[in-house]
Amino acid sequence: MKRTILGLLVAAICLGTTACSTFGGGSSAPSSDTPVLTRVLESGILRVGMSGNQPPFNVRTRSGEIIGMEADLANALAETIGVRAEFVEMPFGELLDALEAGEIDIVMSQMTMTPERNTRVAFAGPYFISGKAILTKSATLAQADETEDIDQAGITLTALAGSTSEKFVREGVPSARLISTPDYDRAVQMVIDDEADAMVADLPICVISVLRNPSAGLSTIASPFTFEPLGAALPSNDPLFLNLVQNYFSMLEGTGLMLQLQIKWFTDGSWLNQLP
Repeated sequence: MKRTILGLLVAAICLGTTACSTFGGGSSAPSSDTPVLTRVLESGILRVGMSGNQPPFNVRTRSGEIIGMEADLANALAETIGVRAEFVEMPFGELLDALEAGEIDIVMSQMTMTPERNTRVAFAGPYFISGKAILTKSATLAQADETEDIDQAGITLTALAGSTSEKFVREGVPSARLISTPDYDRAVQMVIDDEADAMVADLPICVISVLRNPSAGLSTIASPFTFEPLGAALPSNDPLFLNLVQNYFSMLEGTGLMLQLQIKWFTDGSWLNQLP
């Protein structure tokens, strides 16, 4: 199924744009005003930054391959412009610094498009709409339907360092104790081991964590607390590259292929068998 969807993604973009014939055929090259896109085309590599531990968006399998909705999007984008995607794995909190330093060309790692981040980098998207939720073993907390329900003294929450979840707890849940973690695996384990009452993360992460740990007594809330548009972060100095990626997402939405990807990664759970 993965190969079929990737093939459709590439075919749809090639039919809707001139990217495949122009870039892939080498008949022309971007101007000097597009430094990032020029480097990508000259090197033949699109360096995609992601954490590698945010299923179903990006996650490393038992065999060491990174899979997920964002991995599919990145591979198809790279193939569309005639290069290959190279996944650069690093902690989530380091991704924007690496993008600004030129160490990667694009970030696709369940990153919320916020005004604060948009002062540093450009964004294309959104390609998915999510929202903040909690993962917990507490039946009471699992019934929460608004932020005030978890804003209590004596409650310990954990969240991914550098994420909007961490900011959400600091600003919206000031009464709770916050423990930041470098990755979701550690945060989930803290909840399982009763070191934290709940993990705050985007709803898909919480749902997948429940499915991956069926005997741990974990649960999540029915609907998210917030509205979180997820997009691709790009360097601020290359408007043509930004325009190309935005058009790519628009084409996927218009052809229905983005919906197919969401069904693959959020409805069909067969990919879970590949995880450690």
